Amino acid sequence: MSTSKSTVFVSGASGFIAQHIISLLLEQNYKVIGSVRSNEKAEHVLSNFNHNPNLTLEIVKDLASLTAFDEVFKKHGDEIKIVLHAASPVVFQVDNFEKDILIPAVNGVKSMLNAILKYAPQTVERLIYTSSIVAQFNPCGENEKGMKLDETTWNDATWENCQTNAINAYSASKTFAEKAAWEFMKKHGNEVKFKLTTILPSYVLGPQLKIDLSNGKLNLSSELINSIVHAREESQLPTLSSRLGYFIDVRDVAKAELLAFQKDECIGKRLSLTSGTFSIQRILNVIHKDFPELNGKVPVGAPDLVEESADDIFDFSNEETKKALGFEFIDFKTSVDDSTRQILDAERKN
Repeated sequence: MSTSKSTVFVSGASGFIAQHIISLLLEQNYKVIGSVRSNEKAEHVLSNFNHNPNLTLEIVKDLASLTAFDEVFKKHGDEIKIVLHAASPVVFQVDNFEKDILIPAVNGVKSMLNAILKYAPQTVERLIYTSSIVAQFNPCGENEKGMKLDETTWNDATWENCQTNAINAYSASKTFAEKAAWEFMKKHGNEVKFKLTTILPSYVLGPQLKIDLSNGKLNLSSELINSIVHAREESQLPTLSSRLGYFIDVRDVAKAELLAFQKDECIGKRLSLTSGTFSIQRILNVIHKDFPELNGKVPVGAPDLVEESADDIFDFSNEETKKALGFEFIDFKTSVDDSTRQILDAERKN
């Protein structure tokens, strides 16, 4: 029997990405402490992992509180070696961008960092913060054509100018929260033992760890494929953008989260996760080619449409990330196929 590895704390343990992270951690024999917002979510997560004795959950109800994680680190601060901060609001149907998006994202990071500083400054060895690729460039295509983007670039959002719509607010929240983490390291780096790495995923595709169709809808990322599979006319297709965006498979995000603390090459880095570009039309093309049973049901769109790629606008590179992580990302076709197959298989069983 293998000996147990370090204890890892995963915030937002009920999330799409976090579920895959926890699965990999348990497979590799780590002890996992996760946070969720309610007892109901706790029971759901525990049942997903068959009440694995190496998984413990704590309730953290309010991410916007600057003491949100104090109780967790008071209780477990002497055993947590690794922190994966994956909790952050991903909501767009809101009235108050500051209250519902900006403040919870920034305060969630600050509360995590302050809790470690107060209760586990010499115990925690690595902190991995999940930011987003949107922190690297301006939302809604406002960058000038040909602008060079890589792991060193940031969007230029301000607290005031980002509150025009939910997408801008979300993009800015990722920037402000990630910058708060790097600023903390500048100010308190000599007071804490841990080293910081940030993960910046693009749009996350791929299957859920455990699919649950009981609500009719899936989480935000998985619902994209689900809504396409169930569209019966053009007007029911989701809309993202008139051009291609960037994507990464959820399984690669989870793998990167673990490597980010397992590899010294990742210390102090921003790891930008994208496997390529995608669009609704490209998803449709893959589904019609690989799932003939959906032909005649799902709209075909415009299969021969030549779309303007994000790469035609930005000169985007994540070569430093690929070098640090050292593995090949899952391709678009595999990601769409695996997601679609999971949905169709689950429906057949119901």
